[in-house]
Amino acid sequence: MSITIADLNRPGGGGVTPLPRIHDYRGTSVQVCGLYPFVAGGTPPPVGVPLGRATDGTGAVCADPISWFQKGLIAAPSAMVLGLNGLGKSSLIRRMVLGGEAFGIHSMVVGDVKGEYVDVIDALGGQIISIGHGKTGLNPLDGGNADEAAEMLRAAGFTREAQEVMEAAHERKKQLVCSLIQIIRRQAPTDREETIVDAAIRVLETHAGTPTLADVLRVVQDGPEPLHAAALDKGKPGEYERLTNDLEASLQALLMGRFGSLFAAKKTVSMRMDASVVFDVSSLMYADEDLQAAVLLSCWSYGFATVEVAQVLADTGLIARQRYQLIMDELWRILRSSPGMVERVDSLTRLNRTVGVGQIMITHSVADFQALPSVSDRQKAQGFIERSKMLFIGGVPPKEVRELRSVMAFSRREEALVSSWNAPGEYDPITGGSAAPIGRGKFLLKTSDAPAYPFQVDFTPAEYELSNTNKRW
Repeated sequence: MSITIADLNRPGGGGVTPLPRIHDYRGTSVQVCGLYPFVAGGTPPPVGVPLGRATDGTGAVCADPISWFQKGLIAAPSAMVLGLNGLGKSSLIRRMVLGGEAFGIHSMVVGDVKGEYVDVIDALGGQIISIGHGKTGLNPLDGGNADEAAEMLRAAGFTREAQEVMEAAHERKKQLVCSLIQIIRRQAPTDREETIVDAAIRVLETHAGTPTLADVLRVVQDGPEPLHAAALDKGKPGEYERLTNDLEASLQALLMGRFGSLFAAKKTVSMRMDASVVFDVSSLMYADEDLQAAVLLSCWSYGFATVEVAQVLADTGLIARQRYQLIMDELWRILRSSPGMVERVDSLTRLNRTVGVGQIMITHSVADFQALPSVSDRQKAQGFIERSKMLFIGGVPPKEVRELRSVMAFSRREEALVSSWNAPGEYDPITGGSAAPIGRGKFLLKTSDAPAYPFQVDFTPAEYELSNTNKRW
């Protein structure tokens, strides 16, 4: 049977006319006020980990800080996730971990307080390092394979790079020891004490092997000449002992006080550089908040150190290039542990090489920053948000968005959207059934003043068990 043009052109025949030419029109915001400003973003670029379907019907949202940075969509590979408890922040990060591994990006979860990432990293064949009382401890003086890397660099003729690695490792050790002292005291060490700590670590670095916190205490007690010079005791009898008395007490408390012996380890378990890694500190979930903050900060420092060493070795061609994303969860625990901790975290994160290293910080809300005691701390904490080129915002109160407006512009529609997501779930007393909170799994992705991308994270069947954080129920 043959079909003619006449058959196609009759009603119901299936013929179509040529598509009309689409004309562009331009108008002022008064003339087209119903169209502009737009209440939702356009189609997001199909770049990065598939996160979920766009709730405005524009397709799927794909994003992760490293992929977007490599394509020039954001200026730095950094992201921050904000949202109230129980609305899926960890689920969003687990999706990024799974998708990132498929792209060859290794995730370093440097401090998992709730054990929410252990199953995912285990399923990916990664490394699980369990930290806690009766488990593995931490050595704040462990430079994350810096000594071995420096040796490799010198052997290959990269003397300057070897020196840079050792100097960076020294700065991290000093910063971490001083930060731990600040947490246990709830007060920053004095300038003189920081100088003494710096001198003590440099004395230990002249000897072979990895020094420990106990070694720092011993050197401070012995008081060799470099420490007397750092203490500015001017040769007065008994002056050095008086000046270092409080420092000795703090170091002693870190080794056997309320922190137990967690920081007395001779070596931190070496991180693998060829796979994803999680520091499981869930056994300390109900421990003292100061201890949790100290452990998290130590894990972050060690993670940054290890990744930085890997990057330097790759820069010189001694090992293959790897992509890493460092996941820093429970940021609020450290920031509120002691005044001035914002500066410590700021110094720690600024030491990392941004090329090839993504950074994701997770906290509940901007209120975690606004509640800090000093104006200086609040301003520096604001910098964490400003330097995060991706903002994933879950359900938050309206005041949160008003605070975020100092960083990016939000439309009234966007503010209403994320505010509606913090509504609780419902319970039916007749059936005994419950409904999930309306905002569970919903996020708004902002990267600039442009309209955001709202999306919903939906689990695949394989993800359900890996994301079950209520196993005991």
